[in-house]
Amino acid sequence: MIKIAESSYLWYFQRFFTNVHQKCPFCLKNTLTKNGRKNGRQRYKCSHCNKYLPLSKRPDNDELLHQYIHHKQTCAQLAQQHQCSIKTIQRRLKKGRLKQTQAPKPVANIIMDTTYFGRAFSVMVFMNSLDGSIVHTQYVAYETAALYHQGLLAVIDKGMDIQSITADGFKGIAALFPDIPFQMCQFHQQQTIRRYLTGRPKSEAGKALKQIADHIFEADAQAFTDTLRQWYEQYKDYLNELSYSEDGKKKWYTHKRLRSAYHSLKRNLPYLFTFEQNRELAMPNTTNRLEGKFGELKNKIRCHAGMSMETKRLFIDNFFGV
Repeated sequence: MIKIAESSYLWYFQRFFTNVHQKCPFCLKNTLTKNGRKNGRQRYKCSHCNKYLPLSKRPDNDELLHQYIHHKQTCAQLAQQHQCSIKTIQRRLKKGRLKQTQAPKPVANIIMDTTYFGRAFSVMVFMNSLDGSIVHTQYVAYETAALYHQGLLAVIDKGMDIQSITADGFKGIAALFPDIPFQMCQFHQQQTIRRYLTGRPKSEAGKALKQIADHIFEADAQAFTDTLRQWYEQYKDYLNELSYSEDGKKKWYTHKRLRSAYHSLKRNLPYLFTFEQNRELAMPNTTNRLEGKFGELKNKIRCHAGMSMETKRLFIDNFFGV
């Protein structure tokens, strides 16, 4: 009876088959002959030891999904690599599941944000900054404080103790969880000021205020507060200048965008340096770590153009491992 080669000798086959002499990995003789094809693959038989050379083992569904998501392999490339149809790859991808390998920590410093895919599709993500794990995701049409509140409750229901929250807005969350320190993302605050004043403000007041915002990472809470107060005392008359209509019946603030920038800093000031008061918690002062994860996700999704909504959600769920 002809013996079938065991899978443990597969690596011998891969090593010797690439040899120009095509030696048998079992008897090391140059006696390999073609012996038909199976599933589109060439099979070989050794005429000396009468053993068939094994076919490479097909990866399981989870391995296929890992290659599809993290190695940026398209369905066509995977089908060519494993010598099967694209439909087979697509069917097996839907059966795969990728989960986070590390056990979740019992405590969490939550970073929360939402990334958008078009106008009506977005995913809200909650990350634990202590280990970088994604603890919760939910699909939303747009982000609201109520949806963030719902997501935080879902994290708590999983048995996690939230010791801090970092977000790029929605200060109302701080009122809903008064016992949990809330940190406003300093980078987003800096970008808000830049949006109001542009990168090159023309007025002296605008230049001075932008310079204050640009040094938000270097200053501490007291120094930043004092500098902002000094700026206001110096430019409050300019800030409160009014313009009038020709008939004198209507009036408005002349420097609206400058006022918006200043009041944005003033309103958010109580939440911009929360991390300084809670250094023992090691809470982050920006959402940059989660933003980087969003960038990685979208970079990999771009390799798979034309995905359906169902496939895109499958991709996102397995990318985050939740």
